Amino acid sequence: MTTTELERPAAATLIGAAAVGLAARARASVVQVRGRGPGGGSGLAWRDGRTVMTNFHVVAGVGAQLEILTHAEGRHRARLIAGNPRLDLALLDVEGGDLTPPPLGDSARLRVGELVFAVGNPWGQRGVVTAGIVSAVGEIPAGRDEQPASYIRSDVRLAPGNSGGPLLNAQGEVVGINAMIFGGDLSVAIPTHVALAWVARLPSRPIFLGLGVQPVALPPSLGRDGQQTGLLVAQVARGGPAASAGLMVGDLILALDGQPLAATEGLLEALAARAPGDTLRLDLARGGHPLTLAVTLAEKE
Repeated sequence: MTTTELERPAAATLIGAAAVGLAARARASVVQVRGRGPGGGSGLAWRDGRTVMTNFHVVAGVGAQLEILTHAEGRHRARLIAGNPRLDLALLDVEGGDLTPPPLGDSARLRVGELVFAVGNPWGQRGVVTAGIVSAVGEIPAGRDEQPASYIRSDVRLAPGNSGGPLLNAQGEVVGINAMIFGGDLSVAIPTHVALAWVARLPSRPIFLGLGVQPVALPPSLGRDGQQTGLLVAQVARGGPAASAGLMVGDLILALDGQPLAATEGLLEALAARAPGDTLRLDLARGGHPLTLAVTLAEKE
């Protein structure tokens, strides 16, 4: 028996032991994100331990009914601080959160061929770990005033419920936020340096609009330039900026500052670029008649 043959089992044992320790540490930082009804996704404790990073598609449309389930079976209510549909990122505030944030790696230096691990809650199973290698790192084209973005593609196995969980390098550092399955067997993650840059651009003072909306189909007479959907006002917070501006349940929002609004994501993305004190111009339809209202955003307490 050669020396090389003796070394192979030892090397495999060391790699396996390192992976076990890495997975155990990572699970303490991974949470399950739940909304109304079955399903949900994953998330990870973010830098201060009082917030959670996840995918936007995990929390889109859920509203105020968000719950975080920690690895230690702790339950916490959560609310959306900010979301970005294009990057598929969302930052949540966790009520009474004292979570354990994981170390963040330098995803900008990630190389094709590196070993990576995914941790999440596929099909509702808690703390499942899968492994693979990085197969590609690419750029997402950015439009005017959009943050440049990139993605990590790997062959880690993901399933529904993995979304929003961390992608780890071999040192146990988070290098990405798992987002989707591509082509059946390849997975896509948003690099941590993209998430950090996005958070750094968020307003330091959270804003408050006081409005609940849902997308609805528009009658042909109201659509602009082929716009087929608008936002129906389903809820107006008493005493909030929207109520003070005169918005009412049943109003149909068509545009914000002259830009058509066809989905809830568009409104959230627009709000992410604003600050308390900013004024929005909303073009509405009320009872079939056009109406324009100015709403001054307030600081959320």
